[in-house]
Amino acid sequence: MSSVPAADATLRLLRHLSRTGPLPAASLATALDLPRSTTYHLLTVLTEHGFVVHLPEERRYALGLAAFELGSAYSRQAPLARAARPVLARLVDQVGESAHLAVLHGRDVLYVVEERAAGRPVLVTDVGVRLPAHLTASGRAILADLPSAQVRALFPNREAFVDRTGVGPQRLSALRTILTEVRRDGWAQEHGDVTPGFASVAVAVRDRTGHPLAGLAVTFAQGQDPEAFLRAIRGAATELARRV
Repeated sequence: MSSVPAADATLRLLRHLSRTGPLPAASLATALDLPRSTTYHLLTVLTEHGFVVHLPEERRYALGLAAFELGSAYSRQAPLARAARPVLARLVDQVGESAHLAVLHGRDVLYVVEERAAGRPVLVTDVGVRLPAHLTASGRAILADLPSAQVRALFPNREAFVDRTGVGPQRLSALRTILTEVRRDGWAQEHGDVTPGFASVAVAVRDRTGHPLAGLAVTFAQGQDPEAFLRAIRGAATELARRV
């Protein structure tokens, strides 16, 4: 039995809808062996978050746009990760430092590939880990390529700006200054914003329309010149963009 029954019931409900199509709440409760009250509570929460949509004329519930976005994100990330692994492996061999690839997920970046350099310290970044985009070099590289209105929508107030080490932008104006520098230089960096003693440099990986698919970064001990890694990182990003 699941130790988190609500989560188990929610996932079973979504999986069932994905296989059957729209169903009445009563049919879902029967199929999943759930109390009707529990089923309605789950459907209410899922509807609020966009994973389920209520079809009042049919008195049925169906998967919502958020569920589609989740599936679409996986279909994009899986081939991106496959294309990126050999590219990042060669990059790590070339620079002798750890490298990773991250995609934007809301206000966070989600790491989809992580290649560790031998003998280097363990980092907080790993496949499946999420970190605040405005603190990471990968996230800044992606955000710099987005329309200003989208950045403003992602960071509407000061509460959106979390920090990990006490450094990093705490308001939209500070983030805009950083992103202006990224666009000017063509690359992003962070120094101790994620982990004290470590720095990262990153560039965006763009599709054929110029939209940022991901951020490709190298992380190293603070004190090293970030520009020493740029040529290799840019070459890797160009190769990955060609592969994609």
